[in-house]
Amino acid sequence: MTTIDGTARHDRPRDDVRGEVDDDLRGDVSFLGNLLGRVLRETGGEALFADVEALRAAVIDAYEGTDDRAIDRAQEIVEGFDQDRAEQVARAFTCYFHLSNLAEEHHRVRVLRRRGDVGGTPGDSIAATLAGLRDALGEDEAAARLAALRFHPVLTAHPTEARRRAVATTIRRISDLLDARDAVRNAVDGAENARRLLEEVETLWRTSPLRPTRPTPLDEVRTAMSVFDQTLFEIVPAVYRLLDDRLLGDDAGRRPVAAPAFIRLGSWIGGDRDGNPHVTAEVTLEAARIQSEHVLLGLTRAATRIADALTLDDGGTPPTADLTALDDAQQALDADVAARIAVRAPQEVHRRVLLFVAARIDATRREDVPLAYASPEDLLADLRTVQGSLAAAGAERAAHGELQNLIWQVETFGFHLAELEVRQHSQVHRTALAEVRAGVEHSPMTDEVLAVFRAIASLQARYGVRAACRYVISFTQSSEDIATVFELAEAALGSAEAAPVLDVVPLFETFADLDASTRILDEAVRLPAVERRLAATGRRLEVMLGYSDSSKDVGPVSATFALYDAQARIAAWAADHDIELTLFHGRGGALGRGGGPANEAVLAQPPGSVDGRLKITEQGEVIFAQYGDKTIGARHLEQMAAATLQASAPSNESVTAAAADRFADVAATMDRASRAAFFDLVKADGFAPWFATVTPMEEIGLLALGSRPARRGLSVESLEDLRAIPWVFSWTQARINLAGWYGLGSALAAVGDVELLQDAYRSWPLFSAMIKNVEMSLAKTDEAIANRYLALGDRPDLARMVLDEMALTRAWVLRTSGSSDVLEDRPVLSRAVRLRSPYVDALSLLQLRALRGIRTASDGDPQDADHRLLLLTVNGVAAGLQNTG
Repeated sequence: MTTIDGTARHDRPRDDVRGEVDDDLRGDVSFLGNLLGRVLRETGGEALFADVEALRAAVIDAYEGTDDRAIDRAQEIVEGFDQDRAEQVARAFTCYFHLSNLAEEHHRVRVLRRRGDVGGTPGDSIAATLAGLRDALGEDEAAARLAALRFHPVLTAHPTEARRRAVATTIRRISDLLDARDAVRNAVDGAENARRLLEEVETLWRTSPLRPTRPTPLDEVRTAMSVFDQTLFEIVPAVYRLLDDRLLGDDAGRRPVAAPAFIRLGSWIGGDRDGNPHVTAEVTLEAARIQSEHVLLGLTRAATRIADALTLDDGGTPPTADLTALDDAQQALDADVAARIAVRAPQEVHRRVLLFVAARIDATRREDVPLAYASPEDLLADLRTVQGSLAAAGAERAAHGELQNLIWQVETFGFHLAELEVRQHSQVHRTALAEVRAGVEHSPMTDEVLAVFRAIASLQARYGVRAACRYVISFTQSSEDIATVFELAEAALGSAEAAPVLDVVPLFETFADLDASTRILDEAVRLPAVERRLAATGRRLEVMLGYSDSSKDVGPVSATFALYDAQARIAAWAADHDIELTLFHGRGGALGRGGGPANEAVLAQPPGSVDGRLKITEQGEVIFAQYGDKTIGARHLEQMAAATLQASAPSNESVTAAAADRFADVAATMDRASRAAFFDLVKADGFAPWFATVTPMEEIGLLALGSRPARRGLSVESLEDLRAIPWVFSWTQARINLAGWYGLGSALAAVGDVELLQDAYRSWPLFSAMIKNVEMSLAKTDEAIANRYLALGDRPDLARMVLDEMALTRAWVLRTSGSSDVLEDRPVLSRAVRLRSPYVDALSLLQLRALRGIRTASDGDPQDADHRLLLLTVNGVAAGLQNTG
């Protein structure tokens, strides 16, 4: 065993789990832990380090079960800290988790780089998926499916990223230094690297993990832009290039590309105003401007860099007539700019033209209208003229190399970067339309609703229709909710002709709305405004499904079956109406909000529901987990593309269809039993205030995670007013994870046939994915810690229900999977969770201390020391479990 600083301890035997951790990963964790230990000693003295070590040793003893009193001893240690020491210890464990997470991410990148493109299976690897499609469908049909492929991640500002941006930035600097450490080849460079790492670890330790103020929507936009600047802009063409290499083999880079630009990026950040009064029309306009600024800067720099390297003289690489004509047109457009460029590239027309293109992109950013491009299509035309001329002159690698990457970036991001989507609640629309129709003086809310439509029209005029045409309606309950949006748009702009182009997207969230979805859609497509839009788009329609509220509504098991059934019915309805359907999946990062391995979830979807098109939300912490590192981001995009293609493969669809029919009775039994168990708990008298007492639900609202409020109202007497994110986040913090598993034990027990359940686990992708996700959720629970949270509430009956269902779920999940322990078939993940759990226990005990202080205080001042300690531990537990909401 090692101490937190990586030095050896020999006072008891090493847990055998630790011995199985990869040597490289262990080395990184030990090295970073050593640096943290030095920082703790230097800043807090040996006493602080000793206190951290004492608590660490006690929670490990408790977790390993070597001492029955260890958990009580750990609690006594925690209770013995004064307030300052308790905060310091909480921050020490939180820093440790940040560094451990970084080491694991770094090791994952290391493994991906070592493995390269070797192996892979259909649905996980693009190469393997395409090979399977060619074998099953033939070359032509496989090529057609590839050409129609679309993956559309949508970034959202849901408040699930617990880390401050300052903390995340420091961690990224440490990551870069850890990368550099792998390349160190001499003692001098190694010492300098270690010194800089120590400096950054000290910065991490001294940086407050708590945001001093709640971020504004535009702060959230800028945070997302940091991901675009650091990774997304570069990894998107890298993924296309990977695919093109597989398609063309040795000819890749020497002939026109075969890989389509299949990724489109969306964003709700600055557009989602459902329940967030801080997102106004002005914010939406500014969000779009910020996005455009970033992408146009990126395109300008890329075009300039490529042009600077394109030093091909006209004698050896003669221009085509089209390029010469473009050169002449550029000189006519702005002779001064052309003359300055000509000095740099007098006999290099390809370079000269591309430098002028870069100048025009920059003019587009500055809104210098005479020189600016009118549209991305005009820019693409110029780039393809340069590309065609290079290819005609025999410079094929210059034509289809970096220049092609730039073309892919323009095709993917345009001038707007991400399609900015607006979302608003259906009730807000109904209220606004009633005022408009009545002709009364508009309330501020109605004025704001109308201003949003004018903002959308302005964005379309500036950046094109594609930049902002999707309008999502939360809690769509009838076709009238869709008609209302079109009527409000006309009222805002004065006429249907002046109104912005809108693709209105109904969002079905509750069980009742999912059940009514096809009836609502059947009525919606008869609306004149929808008919016109379908005719204009080739009968394309988008429908969004909400995972979060459906799970909170009927429990995770029933919600899973309801969502599957809704997708199957909507897909069949779309086929009957000759509609090209895209289902938009509103999944969160946590298991209680539709989380879990996304590619496995895609492969479990009903036949016909994917059809080569996948749109999915990437929320909060997930954005940084998936796209914070270039190698991991590229791998994620490849996996999602492969899964999207494979989901519609005949082999996959036949398996999912057969399993759904074969196990329909099992699903019905599980649905009834799980829902009954869930309702018995959440509909019990006093459940909502009890939930607020035994979890840090109320206090999470004080954490400045995001601009959006955590509740729709002020009351905690009803779950209806509580958003899904704090519902999941709170249970996660209490180490219960109820939102991810509650009711499954009762559901499996109701089926009762172990052999049948094991058959379903092997044969039914939806069921298998559910069991695996629940295994992950259960692995992060801790019954001993959960008991202490549940004891905060004076409802032993409810506490007993939770613990009994947890035990029942664990027992039946293991019987179903045939395992002796959760995550048995995923040893790497199992080891990671088990190694983290005792350290999370330390933070949970500190959080419990704070909660008990808050619950017994008379004034409940949110500025007091207990509140501060609690918020510090929320950050730490989130980092340790790698989950929030």
